[in-house]
Amino acid sequence: MAVWAIGDVQGCYPELQRLLEKLRFDPARDTLWFCGDLVNRGGESLEVLRLAYSLRERSIVTLGNHDLSLLAVAERKQESQAKANPDLRRVLFADDRDALLGWLRAQKLLHHDAALGWTMVHAGLAPSWTLEQAQRIAREVEQALTGPQYRKLLKQMFGDRPATWNPKLRGIDRLRAAINVLTRMRYCDVRGRIAFEEKGTPGTQKPGLYPWYEVPGTVRRDTRIICGHWSALGRFAGLGIHAIDTGCVWGGTLTALRLDTPDPLYVAVDAEPQRQRTGGSEE
Repeated sequence: MAVWAIGDVQGCYPELQRLLEKLRFDPARDTLWFCGDLVNRGGESLEVLRLAYSLRERSIVTLGNHDLSLLAVAERKQESQAKANPDLRRVLFADDRDALLGWLRAQKLLHHDAALGWTMVHAGLAPSWTLEQAQRIAREVEQALTGPQYRKLLKQMFGDRPATWNPKLRGIDRLRAAINVLTRMRYCDVRGRIAFEEKGTPGTQKPGLYPWYEVPGTVRRDTRIICGHWSALGRFAGLGIHAIDTGCVWGGTLTALRLDTPDPLYVAVDAEPQRQRTGGSEE
């Protein structure tokens, strides 16, 4: 039995197929962890969602900002949904959209496997969070997304404020702050204030900002963390962090990391030729 974590797919279905073939993935015995952003930009988000849904008994998903954005758009009026990009429109107007989106909304914000010693999140953790705090806060969001008021959360969850986690936050501000940390964070200051506009490689950020995993005074956590979200960072391993968003949708690669072996094993496939020609930059 193998356990593989896969970086941001973002609708890159042919690459995901090739990667699973290269991994010799066997759904009868192997498990996949998807670290978020299954959808958007790649052109075949519908196919990616259908594949992930078909493997739901053998996969674990943590939601990314693009996944949450799709869920939010799906709650708007049809004329507003029709203004989404073509890739997302194929999901929004598919016959099986309700099953796919209902399943997606029930996925996690954070997953921890004590036996393997790995924790998965899309973007990162606040510098002040212990693992136990992070798990508890993620569960609050998960419960809100599956609770009776989930439509209210999806309507109000996006915004750059609050930019700093504070345990005294309540209501929508608390949920939004948690979502910002778990799905959008790259850089922050020593107080944990997120710099949403900073998206480049480490060393290009403004003074006083740090990659979220390098903030001075960050709480020690007895776990290895796997994440995505930051394609400019690329594949990174250090300080107990393993980042595997290698920018497939921008012409890079789609990367998998094996989690059940003594030493992490990376496997990757190149982006399709048309993506390599087009390139791009993340938002």
